Amino acid sequence: MSPSPRPRPQRAGLTEHDRTNDTALVILDMISCWSFPDAQTLVRAALGVTPAIARLKRRCVSAGVPVIYANDNSGQWRSDFKFLVRSSLESAGPGAEITRQLEPGPDDFFVLKPKHSAFFATPLEILLDHLRTKRLVVAGVAADQCVLNTAADARMRDFEVVVPADCIAALSPARSRRAVDQLRDALEIRTPPASALRLARAPRARA
Repeated sequence: MSPSPRPRPQRAGLTEHDRTNDTALVILDMISCWSFPDAQTLVRAALGVTPAIARLKRRCVSAGVPVIYANDNSGQWRSDFKFLVRSSLESAGPGAEITRQLEPGPDDFFVLKPKHSAFFATPLEILLDHLRTKRLVVAGVAADQCVLNTAADARMRDFEVVVPADCIAALSPARSRRAVDQLRDALEIRTPPASALRLARAPRARA
């Protein structure tokens, strides 16, 4: 059994004095043109959880919780996140609808990732320390790949991790259930419905 996470040490000098919440929401791979193998199966599952993720994002924004989009760059090393959002909106089908419901706002953050975990070869950990994050809420796809790997990497870095079970999807419901079981039983990560998450605004720190 893994020990409970110890308090997350923070890098000094990177954070503003007016941070109001120690939680961050990471949305994985929901902004996409869905042009990879098995994409048409996964995009239908992703569309099913999009409303729950959109509601969770709105609650996070209201509570002062930073929202971070972490997306696979699909080997497009000359593209950026704005290009990805625009391309997704211009594509036909459910992918564009997902992006319309989850379209990033001007205050949201993003990282592009080359592999499954949002931590691997990305600045995500530095960004989370900059935001003084202690609790990470992870949502998106695929539950048994990018979500599971990102949650495990966050756990190893001593973040408290929550994965709302109604905000993740995989290629099949069975694969999603197995991922939830792995998160809960092996990694001791809570998987409540998003509506059960407490996102109360923290007291404003004094300079």
